[in-house]
Amino acid sequence: MMEINRVTVDDARELLEIYAPYVMETAISLEYEVPSIEEFQHRIKTISSRLPYIKAVDDHNRIIGYAYAGSFKTRKGYDWSVETTVYVKREFRNRGVGKQLYEVLEQSLRDIGILNMNACIVVPREVDEHLTMDSIRFHEKMGFSLVGTLHQSGYKLNAWHDVTWMEKLLAPHQVDQSPVRFGDWQISQEKGQES
Repeated sequence: MMEINRVTVDDARELLEIYAPYVMETAISLEYEVPSIEEFQHRIKTISSRLPYIKAVDDHNRIIGYAYAGSFKTRKGYDWSVETTVYVKREFRNRGVGKQLYEVLEQSLRDIGILNMNACIVVPREVDEHLTMDSIRFHEKMGFSLVGTLHQSGYKLNAWHDVTWMEKLLAPHQVDQSPVRFGDWQISQEKGQES
């Protein structure tokens, strides 16, 4: 059984254990150094005060993956768009953890009035041990569509990588659009649990 819950600052160490291999051994994240616990706690506080930041917890109470939505841009007119992120512990990949996290994240975003989910994905010019097309395929399965590619925009592990943007529209866009209810997000328990 897996549960989806809110991330708290107390989860920073476990989240960093998931994130660190992506930083140190892959080009999935273009960050070069693993953030400190304090920096990661700051990120959690900043993001979760406005937008969903969630974790998947297994039946041994271990965090096995996490996902969140960050601001797409800081200007007011971008309020209805977010950039989404998901990371899954290596040994739990390809078991539906990322899918369930994204389903709950999507519903939480929809509930507060977010209209556009955007994903910025580093893609290889040539597939190697540091980067594959898995993230593109995952987002396609989750209903995202390709927007465009910025060529050779990221450099890591002695290689240049393309950066692809994908999007998923969550609801109709209105002329008189209601404001986003930042900070008012919840997790739907029906979608947040798997037996």
